[in-house]
Amino acid sequence: GSVRVFYGAPSGREITLAYGTPGPFIGGPEIAGGGAHMWSGEAMEDCRITALPYTVLQQLILEMPNFALCLVEGLVAKGKCYSSMAQMLGTRSVIERLAQYLLNLSELYGCTEGRAIIINRKVTHDQIAAMVGSTRQWVTMMLKRFQAKGILAIDGNVMRIKRVDLLEKILFKE
Repeated sequence: GSVRVFYGAPSGREITLAYGTPGPFIGGPEIAGGGAHMWSGEAMEDCRITALPYTVLQQLILEMPNFALCLVEGLVAKGKCYSSMAQMLGTRSVIERLAQYLLNLSELYGCTEGRAIIINRKVTHDQIAAMVGSTRQWVTMMLKRFQAKGILAIDGNVMRIKRVDLLEKILFKE
């Protein structure tokens, strides 16, 4: 199943770090134990999760070099993902972050249909807001604006990105 991984600030505000999909490991900086977990997780649908205590993880690393290499590769991928997110939050405007998020959705879950990309995945305005560091109201307003400009169309759970070029223009403006 899918798991939303997020950081909750003492103020109660949350920022979604990722949506874990079936297969890869989830978990954060305290993979080796010994400290307070900085991140939280929430099942978005029914999930089957295996928790590995550090002693078990350590034993697997010692006994299975391929496991250790896969773990390192997974940690590298997570590091790149979160570095990219920090860079994006620190250097891009919220509209650029929204455009990037929509492009990421199209790459991860999109199917090409003619000149459009169909994303048949339920994503709420609250979820988008948590990913781009904004409010649900702002996301709703911008998605309506994108629809009015012919960039995308939304029908129930299906999002149709009609003008990828206009999303890219938002990102790569000079």
